[in-house]
Amino acid sequence: MLNVTNVTKKFGELTAVDDLSFEVAKGQVFGIAGPNGAGKSTLYNLITGLYSFEGSILFNKREISNLAPHKIANMGIARTFQIPQTFPSLSVAKSVGVGNHFGSKDGFEQDYVDHILEFTDLADKQDAMAGQLNLLDKKMLMIGAALATKPEILMLDEPMAGSNAKEILKLMDLIQRINRELNVTIIIIEHFMKVLTELTEQLLIIETGSQICCGDPAEVTCDSRVIESYLGDNLD
Repeated sequence: MLNVTNVTKKFGELTAVDDLSFEVAKGQVFGIAGPNGAGKSTLYNLITGLYSFEGSILFNKREISNLAPHKIANMGIARTFQIPQTFPSLSVAKSVGVGNHFGSKDGFEQDYVDHILEFTDLADKQDAMAGQLNLLDKKMLMIGAALATKPEILMLDEPMAGSNAKEILKLMDLIQRINRELNVTIIIIEHFMKVLTELTEQLLIIETGSQICCGDPAEVTCDSRVIESYLGDNLD
């Protein structure tokens, strides 16, 4: 479904992503992890068209390398950000509606917006201003607005950051339901290894923009290269 081949991104003398290749299959929950500065968010920016790069990225066998972000979004790839990005002066309902207006190939569908509000547990907050929400609800809203575009792939960038144990469980449940009930392929960057081992089917570990290991999460977390470079004594 998504094929990343020999992708390299340099900022001057700094190589942020270095000859990276991997594949994400339709229906998967695919995890990406690595130390701070490994190039994870830069990789997301390359896939979603924010930066030009060398190499190739195919989505459903179509080249999307260096396309404009809105064209990639319209093709069916949506993303979230580490710091929740919302429209503070818009209501929750209108914020999700913007996603539907922007990305849905079927035109604006109020019934679908209502469904996403229910799905993300935001229906009772739909009249609230986005800027007044707590951190968890802002994350839910950002995910809801992305889902309103009817994506085939949803890319989540550290959705658990700043969340407590109860909130993490709620977010994990939402991600699993998005994958299973909405049939959306998930790519997730996350630092919490237990979250990744529970959620994902394939796990990619990168360091300084290069692949260290990719495969079954249980096997990846036992790989000596991963333990040395990333996990260390923090396997718990």
